[in-house]
Amino acid sequence: MQSIDINCDMGESTKLWPYAVESDLALLQFVSSINIACGAHAGDAATMQLLLIAAAKNNIACGAHPSFEDKENFGRTNHTLPPAHLYEMVTKQIKQLQTVAANCQATVTHVKPHGALYNMAAKDYLLSQAIAQAVKDAGIQKLYGLSGSQLIKAADELGLQAVSEVFADRTYQPDGSLTPRTAPNALIEEEGNALQQVLQMIQQHTVTATYGTVVAIKADTVCIHSDGKHALQFAKMLHQTLQQQQVIITAPTK
Repeated sequence: MQSIDINCDMGESTKLWPYAVESDLALLQFVSSINIACGAHAGDAATMQLLLIAAAKNNIACGAHPSFEDKENFGRTNHTLPPAHLYEMVTKQIKQLQTVAANCQATVTHVKPHGALYNMAAKDYLLSQAIAQAVKDAGIQKLYGLSGSQLIKAADELGLQAVSEVFADRTYQPDGSLTPRTAPNALIEEEGNALQQVLQMIQQHTVTATYGTVVAIKADTVCIHSDGKHALQFAKMLHQTLQQQQVIITAPTK
């Protein structure tokens, strides 16, 4: 039988717009792993602890969600940093979540970069190497990255478990990259179309990119977003659809 991980970015408490941890907690029943903000683009220790405890009770894998230190732009602005600086930045954030996790008997199982850091790493091998090395040195074995990206390559070469991520609500370019958020067709807002894209990626190992190009893709985990207007409704629909298709929903394992 086919299987897939459903992951969701959580704990992104911020002053930029209203945040309610209750919304994140409600989503836990429909996901198998979560990525918790580590304080650089959003997040705080109290929210980290609450989500770690709740996830552990529900057997959900918990990962660190590091980003550029950019709270004013929610980590969505590109920054050029030396690899050594980037390594230290990611290491600091992973350790922050690990410290909170240790205090509540939880475990950090993976890392998934956020925002601009994620998108830059997808194309920049040196940046990806620094991230992957930070993950390995922190004692974590799983690194989530855009399917087919440089981050996946760097993780593989360092002997990490590279988890290839696909997106339900984002469109793809013919080269397999995500359509930039600044483009008018970047998001898939019709839930039926998003569900169809997920099933195609899981069952056919392809995605239909812009201009109708069919691109080969590997899908280990599918990302859903917690901050959409209908996030809970879509998560429930996705979960139910995958179960109906006899797709096992589970966090990545070896």
